[in-house]
Amino acid sequence: MHELGVVFHVIDSVEELAKENNVKHINSVTLEIGTVTGVVPSYLEDCWNWAVSKHELMTECKLKIEKIDAITHCQDCGENYNTIIYGKTCPKCQSPNTYLVQGNEFNIKEMEVI
Repeated sequence: MHELGVVFHVIDSVEELAKENNVKHINSVTLEIGTVTGVVPSYLEDCWNWAVSKHELMTECKLKIEKIDAITHCQDCGENYNTIIYGKTCPKCQSPNTYLVQGNEFNIKEMEVI
């Protein structure tokens, strides 16, 4: 379960930024997560809820997740399509000459603080 390591990295990053800005408490953190990152949101939330209880600056901090759909682009016909449904083969021209445009992001988007 790599989600626990991901959570620790996010908490460390957020706490460092909070300390630099004299934040008293972090109420929520919003993450943008692509659908093909390999991160399981429900596991991430379980790890988050356990981990924030161990950090005074983040007790009861809510995790908000914004999903970023995976989109692939076909270099042969120019079509953009849903990666989850069609994979690496373009549904329009059947070309495998494609690349992922979005969907593998993992970003800390924002924090709500006091």
